[in-house]
Amino acid sequence: MEKNAYMKLIEEISLNAWPSHKIELYDGWLIRFSHNYTYRTNSVEQVGSSLIPAEEKIAYCERVYTNFHTPVNFKINPLLEPEFDRMLDARGYKIRHTTEVMTMPIENLAPYPQLSAEYEYYGRNSGLPSFIEYPGNVIVQLRDRITDEWISSLFRLNGTTNPTLRRIVPSMFKAIPKETIAAFIEIDGRPVASGLGILDRRHVGLYAIYVDASCRRKHFARAICSAVLSEAQKKGAANAYLQVTTENEPAKSLYRSLGFEYFYTYWFRSLDMEHTHHTFYRKE
Repeated sequence: MEKNAYMKLIEEISLNAWPSHKIELYDGWLIRFSHNYTYRTNSVEQVGSSLIPAEEKIAYCERVYTNFHTPVNFKINPLLEPEFDRMLDARGYKIRHTTEVMTMPIENLAPYPQLSAEYEYYGRNSGLPSFIEYPGNVIVQLRDRITDEWISSLFRLNGTTNPTLRRIVPSMFKAIPKETIAAFIEIDGRPVASGLGILDRRHVGLYAIYVDASCRRKHFARAICSAVLSEAQKKGAANAYLQVTTENEPAKSLYRSLGFEYFYTYWFRSLDMEHTHHTFYRKE
């Protein structure tokens, strides 16, 4: 597939993978709002052709986010005309949260070696193993749906304590319209690592890869990624993708060792409006 066409596909399936709390469609732009949980779910994305002049549309979006009392964020990817990025720069928008998209044909996967798998059927009998054992007594647990327990574990791992986010984010996860593979590792009943695979159009996206600081360098992330990708391949996924912040060199090194390669970079142009300082975003 031609590069721009494939980029458009990745952008589209990643939108499916991560719904926002609220979405407004405005002349080919998606205005997304989720109480600042992540940049992606609190930004404007261009998904279609426009008829209204860009300056007028930008001003409209600024009014919308002012009413939300949050910064205005525009997602900038290589499919957009460079002039739009320059226009935002001239209005005082700063570059934030520069992110690299990495992709891989799953046949190139160099997985962590699996020692055994246990099938304990539950729910929809999806065929996923309940437990996969990796070297070092690392046990990855898999579920075919995003449970309340998995979300609670994620909140503990990524430090989400805000009551509003703890109220709305579960509904965002449960609104994902595609098949999912939820993964986690526990030690003595305490979740110490998480991961999520989201399947769409023979692709699987890796999301929510977190490891507790006390458990780094034990191959937990490698085991979780290997489990999700291997099981997604069995379900028909031929390609994988993920998004990682540019400065996260340890994560990029792990993903390269699994077989991922750099594809393209996107970033956000952000403008703090009145009452919006000290905003914190998850690095999903």
